Amino acid sequence: MSSSTPVATEVMFQPVQVGRYELAHRIVMAPLTRSRARQPGNTPSSLNACHYAQRASAALIISEATQVSQQGQGYAWTPGIHTAEQVAGWRLVTDAVHRAGGRIFLQLWHVGRISHPSLQPDRMPPVAPSPITPSGEAFIENENGEAAFAPFVTPRALQLEEMPYLVQQFVRGAENALAAGFDGVEVHAANGYLLDQFLQTASNRRTDEYGGSVQNRGKLLLDVIEAVNEVWDPDRVGVRLSPLGAFNDMADDDPEAIFGYVVERLNDYDLAYLHVVRPRFPEAENESWDDPEAQSMMQLIRDKYEGTLIVAGGFDLDEAEAWVEDGKADLIVFGRKFLANPDLPLRFRLGANLNADDPTTYYGGGAKGYTDYPSLEQERGEVPMPCVDQRWR
Repeated sequence: MSSSTPVATEVMFQPVQVGRYELAHRIVMAPLTRSRARQPGNTPSSLNACHYAQRASAALIISEATQVSQQGQGYAWTPGIHTAEQVAGWRLVTDAVHRAGGRIFLQLWHVGRISHPSLQPDRMPPVAPSPITPSGEAFIENENGEAAFAPFVTPRALQLEEMPYLVQQFVRGAENALAAGFDGVEVHAANGYLLDQFLQTASNRRTDEYGGSVQNRGKLLLDVIEAVNEVWDPDRVGVRLSPLGAFNDMADDDPEAIFGYVVERLNDYDLAYLHVVRPRFPEAENESWDDPEAQSMMQLIRDKYEGTLIVAGGFDLDEAEAWVEDGKADLIVFGRKFLANPDLPLRFRLGANLNADDPTTYYGGGAKGYTDYPSLEQERGEVPMPCVDQRWR
């Protein structure tokens, strides 16, 4: 099943400078969790290398979220960047992407409370700013090695003396990403994970130097950015935020205050980019994005941030072009479209049909729904389908 798309105008195919890199166009591949790291060890494999290399025509690939420690893991079968084996596995990926002419940043991730003891070292409770239980269930592996769900538990509030160790987890991930051959890193401070949990009042009720004021709640994120910038030049570092995002029980008493403060502070670091998840984006294409609070938040960020702004969130091609043309964003991130269309930029340029994605294959499994979506060349029989017989275990 496929859908047609209009022919892209040239606005999406203008070169753009992002940090130290000149990118050929404005179409970015989103970080997409697919739970296909090889077990045991949560290690990337040649199957993952094939998946990313197929999508190397993106202006920039942002890797799937990658835990900086076992403590940072929140989902079954997601890759890490904290062991030598994981570094070697990611080197397979970066080498494959570079051979195909692409650029790839690693997204550094700690989930905080969005985890389960079965995923934690010594089955300890997950950690968080405050001991507030999120609603919902964790995606785990059961005793038979199968996907399962378990209710979230009450997390353990982090002690003040642990905070430098948290920063060091991100530093180690950044160092390992450099060793693995990535072109840069993105600090994941969005979607209700640890750094976002510190930012927002729904999850942060602390009364010490990491809670209360916007300056205190932003401290851990800024400490992480400063430390990562000691490993990577700032022009190879990005940050992801999700203002007004409700995913994972997130909310804030004054979102414009906290996100306005953080965005303004990010200007101090000369980063490669700020990556924002569009607030309250429509779930279906062609729905109107007419939420006044969300639009006000997006305008606040555009006004305050002086660098390159990348925006994700349910875009179709027409809306993406309008945002770039109007200066609301410098590049646009596509997720599910890249999932099902490895050569998405070419399909946009030609107005070719788009493959429909299969939600039943999003998480876990092998090549099906991962590396078997065809490119235009493969649809025409001009090149064979690669790595369709590999398994992830």
